[in-house]
Amino acid sequence: MQSGDIQPVTAAAATEPQPTPQPNPPAAGPTQERLDSGSEINYLYLTFATPIPNPNTTTPISKENGVPAPPQPDLRPYINPILWGPRRKNVVLALSCFATFVAAYSAGSYSPPAALIQAELGAPSNTAVLAGISTFCLGFGIAPMVLAPFSEINGRYPVFIASGVIFVIFQFVSGVVTNLAGMLIVRFLVGIGGSVFSTMVGGVIADVYEKQTRNTPMTLFSGAVLAGTGGGPFIGSIMAYRLDYGSGIHAGWKWVFWHQVITAGVLMLLLVFVFKETRGSVLLSRKAKVLNKWYEQLEAAGYYGVWVGNTSEHLSLVAETIDAAVMDEEKFGIQQSPPSPPVRLERIRWKVKEDEERSSIGKMITISIYRPFHLLFTEPVVFFFSLWVAFAWGVLYLTFSSIPLVFERVHGWNLEQAGRIFTTIIIGSGLATAIGIWQEHILHHPKWQRQASSSTPMTSSDSSDDDALEKSSAFEDRFWAFLRRRFPAEAPEARLYCTCITATLLPIGLFIFGFTSRPEITWVAPAIGIGLATIGIFSIYLATFNYLADTYHKYASSALAAQSFCRNILGGAFPLVTGPLFMNLGEARAGALMGAIAAILTIVPWVLVFYGQKIRARSPFASQLEHT
Repeated sequence: MQSGDIQPVTAAAATEPQPTPQPNPPAAGPTQERLDSGSEINYLYLTFATPIPNPNTTTPISKENGVPAPPQPDLRPYINPILWGPRRKNVVLALSCFATFVAAYSAGSYSPPAALIQAELGAPSNTAVLAGISTFCLGFGIAPMVLAPFSEINGRYPVFIASGVIFVIFQFVSGVVTNLAGMLIVRFLVGIGGSVFSTMVGGVIADVYEKQTRNTPMTLFSGAVLAGTGGGPFIGSIMAYRLDYGSGIHAGWKWVFWHQVITAGVLMLLLVFVFKETRGSVLLSRKAKVLNKWYEQLEAAGYYGVWVGNTSEHLSLVAETIDAAVMDEEKFGIQQSPPSPPVRLERIRWKVKEDEERSSIGKMITISIYRPFHLLFTEPVVFFFSLWVAFAWGVLYLTFSSIPLVFERVHGWNLEQAGRIFTTIIIGSGLATAIGIWQEHILHHPKWQRQASSSTPMTSSDSSDDDALEKSSAFEDRFWAFLRRRFPAEAPEARLYCTCITATLLPIGLFIFGFTSRPEITWVAPAIGIGLATIGIFSIYLATFNYLADTYHKYASSALAAQSFCRNILGGAFPLVTGPLFMNLGEARAGALMGAIAAILTIVPWVLVFYGQKIRARSPFASQLEHT
């Protein structure tokens, strides 16, 4: 028997549980045969749906040695993360969102003490100090392309821990650096360390949640990103203003960095002791190693082989018993083996297909860097989504400098008072998170779903909907029938329906902020504009993640890496132009210019809603995946 002869993989191989070995062997049959160290070892592929055969624990090769069979290993740590219970998933989600908040917080907290850093380090200008945001974003955008292959090989956990250590160390160094060049380099390294807390969290959510239940976790993740981005400059402004002028030595601004060391240190402790590995292929590899080691221990004690039955018969029995066993797996990580009669004893070892298909680390890094840019310049969907979300992210980072500048100049506020306006970003992200969750519930409305009995493709002339329109004259029925025909909830573009509306809040908010930033108009008006713009930015960010993931599937990580790079590069560049933009054009014209660009880009989701299917059909990546 060769390694490819038995590969018990079902259609749900990635999500169904697997039975674990039981110590009680089947009764000996006429085909039982004695094995020894010279017998052939067959290598079989292991998946989450593979039934683990019972080992031979009653017929040792030498009955005189009297060594008992080694106990079976505990396989509960290696169950499919998709099958984790709600409590365990919620813990992973909470830790991931906390990590995302901390990373985003670090990006914005740097700007409030910029003038104090300039004086302390002898920097030539405030803009030169703000270049620390640019170097932070550069590290934030580049690092995931290199670190992603390591997470595929070694898992999420070690990459989280290693990057977190870098984040904590250089966050501390930010408070003790003595020159501007050192500060810019340190901020670059902080960006590298914090990058995985944002970019890799999407992968963690994909590891743990199925597509149908993924929107709410992704929405909470996106909310944590924007809340952290607003929380950083809010707290940073208060600390820089109160501690620096209250300390008498003008060094209080360093606590803007040092309090993050404490927060990140707490996060690291939680990750080390609470976070569990979520990448399925890594867990499978570890499970294979544990089982193979157990088989070696059994053989060392004289117990050779496992009971292997007919593959097709075995799989049919698994299909009958696997549903009933899911509950036991979730609770205990164990299941009874399917009642398959033994046929023969075989020496086996397990291997994982992903390990064989994986390239060298050098080649993986090359692909990880090359493919995002290839998609960026060959796929219109990736290009325009990246342009759209990059501009939105640039506007968000523009607030780091524009809010203090405008409110100090127009209303005469001090640093702390101006910093309080950043709470509107936090409030806006909270409202946007609620809207994002509500949007998903609406898409799953029973009347918006296609009829279960319908097996024909969704077209604009769906006959079942026409029949429904003829049978019922009620407005509600006609409304839902129209949505099913023109805007099917099952299409990838369904992620964009709500975004077409909420994304318009970005240009609206920018217009309000620009035209109401006047001394005679209350500060509440521009603050509302910032809040509305935040909701628009959130909807663009969430739509980008969801649509690219649904459209490009196995290439989604490369598509998301492309937009992440563009987003961080433009986000890092915008704070450098804030001063010249608002000082030369004024608040009204600067807001009008930014609002006009945002309004033009708002056409992106509308084009995809109406022509997305045709555009995807022309894509060599998306069309290939649609037919697999």
